[in-house]
Amino acid sequence: MSKLTDGIRNAFKIQELRDRILYTLGMVVVFRIGSHITLPGVDGSLIASQSSNAANDLLGLFDMFVGGAFSRASILALGIMPYISASIIIQLMGAVVPFIQKMQKEGEEGRKKITQWTRYGTVVIAALQAWGMSVQLGSRAGTGGQSIVIDPGVLFTVSTILLLTAGTIFAMWIGERITDRGIGNGISLLIFVGIVARMPVNIFNEFQIISSGGQNLLVEIIMIVLLVFITAGVIALTQGTRKIPVQYAKRVVGKRTYGGITQFIPLKVNTAGVMPIIFAQSIMFIPSTVLSFFPENESMQTMAIYFQHDGFFYNFMFAAMIIFFTYFYTAIAFNPNDVAENMKKQGGFIPGIRPGSHTSEFIDNILSRITLPGSVILALIAVLPAIVMRFGITPGFAQFFGGTSLLIMVGVALDTLKQVESHLLMRHYDGLMKSGRLRGRK
Repeated sequence: MSKLTDGIRNAFKIQELRDRILYTLGMVVVFRIGSHITLPGVDGSLIASQSSNAANDLLGLFDMFVGGAFSRASILALGIMPYISASIIIQLMGAVVPFIQKMQKEGEEGRKKITQWTRYGTVVIAALQAWGMSVQLGSRAGTGGQSIVIDPGVLFTVSTILLLTAGTIFAMWIGERITDRGIGNGISLLIFVGIVARMPVNIFNEFQIISSGGQNLLVEIIMIVLLVFITAGVIALTQGTRKIPVQYAKRVVGKRTYGGITQFIPLKVNTAGVMPIIFAQSIMFIPSTVLSFFPENESMQTMAIYFQHDGFFYNFMFAAMIIFFTYFYTAIAFNPNDVAENMKKQGGFIPGIRPGSHTSEFIDNILSRITLPGSVILALIAVLPAIVMRFGITPGFAQFFGGTSLLIMVGVALDTLKQVESHLLMRHYDGLMKSGRLRGRK
């Protein structure tokens, strides 16, 4: 603990690092203040009287990412999610559209073009989602049956679309500023902050249940210990890599000798990250959302039982789709053919493997083998919240036992920690985790 304290103290000794940390904290505070400003025309007292459906449907999942801003009908209710959606669409199109593939390979110019398209796509998606939210707000009623929108009409719809779209652009700007002048990936950090912001409330609710006798204290202690081990397992999954040795042949250019060194290709056990869970969860929420439109139809409501988020059928299908999307997204994110081609151009080869197609097949086989256990563990992590709810844990607190929340928190925390470490080590200071096994130290 003393080494960690010394590392934090050293971080504030470096002026540049101190300025980056303070700038990041300032931008996060601005983002959180904006998430508590209610849209004009919405009765804030009626909004506050409604309880949030914590991640039991697609809107609950969306609300979790934006730190409760959606349930509060805030001007930042859409958060950064339209930008994430646009980025995913562009990334998926890059795998099937040759023109976008060409732009991805054009270096900095291509990256700027793709970023510009992503921003345009963000505005379009944000406007469509804002229109949907204006309709949804107009149909909602408070506890007394009174509409939460004071005057639902064209003016309210137009103002809501403009404000929510502007709020998304503002959140995107905050994320980019944090990336440029702060610490960590700004977009991911805003999602991280939104998830963590709900943790104190959920912990407080859990303590209230224990104090009222609704939960056994021993069971709660066992669950907290389990949470520690689950978090450690997620860190191991996030950091786990399979290193493939690559040898570069020696070549003489003028009076200098190049090559003759051994490097490694780090293949991550979980190359896809959190994306398979997001894809699978979005698709699995579609049937329950559609079935909710027919509350009077008995056969439809019978089918809805199978799609309850804590049911066996739902979680079995959810896990199967995660395994499928893990392989699907890994195939998009990592191309063995490109890696083998680049190695061949630079005079590199894997010992015992011929360059070219043989190298590509070798890398693809290894990637397929390590992706299988990675996808199974990812699926297990995703269904853990439903399992721990069987032991009386509240749905809000159960989300931190696995699923999207835990993976995002661990991934963003490790990425931010690595950046702080790099600043400290670059200036000959000890890192935050000198005695630990943080892979980013080297």
